[in-house]
Amino acid sequence: MAIDPRGVDPRGADETTERSDDHASHLEQALLQARKLIESTVLLHSRRLTTPSPVVRTDGARLGDSLAPLIGGARYSVAVTLTRAGAFENAVIEELDRTPSRAVVRVLCNVPAAEGVAERLRPLTRVRPEVRVSQSELRGIVVVDGASALVQTQVQEPEGQGSAGQGPEGQVAVVNDLGAVRALELLFAGAWSRGRKLADHLGLGPRLRTEFARTVLEALRAGHTDETAARAINVSLRTYRRHVAEIMRELDASSRFQAGARAVELGLLAD
Repeated sequence: MAIDPRGVDPRGADETTERSDDHASHLEQALLQARKLIESTVLLHSRRLTTPSPVVRTDGARLGDSLAPLIGGARYSVAVTLTRAGAFENAVIEELDRTPSRAVVRVLCNVPAAEGVAERLRPLTRVRPEVRVSQSELRGIVVVDGASALVQTQVQEPEGQGSAGQGPEGQVAVVNDLGAVRALELLFAGAWSRGRKLADHLGLGPRLRTEFARTVLEALRAGHTDETAARAINVSLRTYRRHVAEIMRELDASSRFQAGARAVELGLLAD
């Protein structure tokens, strides 16, 4: 075997070179992996910065700032529930008149808010929303295109009745999570399907629009005796029977069964 004149074994030199090449290759692979890790971390961080938070809470004083881009950017639909006069109702109705004409607007309100909502919607010029009245318990919400929503999370109680809200206008939450928005949309759709048209509601006699009338009708439908119903409602038997007679007369019903059927037709009772 030939020996290098410098006394170095060629085989040892080759092995040293191979080890050096392997080390360089491993180092290069490690650097590439580290680069990929850094790039993926930067990308993930940038996505977190640009992706909207699923729920963003804000105070009612900034309600208009949240509503403007939400309703103003509507492409297909705007679904609104209103429960009573106040800052939330005022801001929502004001913003509704800026809804793009391409979007369908539906407004669902509860019985106490019905007359006020009808009055407030009348001056709108750009949109003519469909309006229904619901007997269900509602919370103020706005759902746009089934993709974003705004929810009234806290409501300021009238003076002397506690302090559930924060500040004079309570709190709201902007919801961007698609699952949560979809749930809100389904809840709205269910209440909407059971609601009655605003015109039909306002066409009812004032007596039939009261919660007391609904309680009496529920008792009639359940088949309770007059004595049992009067006791449950905490009125005298004579007073209860007088209310029953007046409600049947307003419903133009000749029997209690017919009164119940008419109440369902008019949306006074759920089917």
